[in-house]
Amino acid sequence: MPPELTTDRLRLRLRDGSDAKWSLELIAEDPSQDSRPLAEERERLDTRRRAAEEAGYGIYAIELADTGEPIGYCGLVTRRATPAQPELAYELLRRHVGNGYATEAAAAVADAAFESGIPVLWAIVGRWNAPSFRVLEKLGFTPSRVTGEDGKVLVWLYKKAPRGRHRARG
Repeated sequence: MPPELTTDRLRLRLRDGSDAKWSLELIAEDPSQDSRPLAEERERLDTRRRAAEEAGYGIYAIELADTGEPIGYCGLVTRRATPAQPELAYELLRRHVGNGYATEAAAAVADAAFESGIPVLWAIVGRWNAPSFRVLEKLGFTPSRVTGEDGKVLVWLYKKAPRGRHRARG
């Protein structure tokens, strides 16, 4: 996948250590996550950037096209999925939720993934997360199964590459 994607309102670029400050802000919005020092977050994001370059996909920082302000992330991960069929992941800073940015960014990432030869994308969402279900419904994801993890109920959804959009990876 390309290192940068653009939409009418957004610029997506592979995340790196320069994104550490706002990444820590996003982490702080979730009380279940532990904070970490800025230097540690920079190193973590730089390591993930190198892994993304090696894998051919990863997590993009989402920026507003007109101002360059970072508003969240969107990309592909393999934490619960596989390299051949990765998971679409996204999260926005709360002050940017409700503007259609998650749908716009996720659509751009999904399109690029299918263009690069990925045949299926997964999305794994906590049952409570109605906003994410709305995003995924707009993108055409289909529920597949429900599982439990760490006391949470997770819904697995998938989307196959549109006909004619998938090409063999290699």
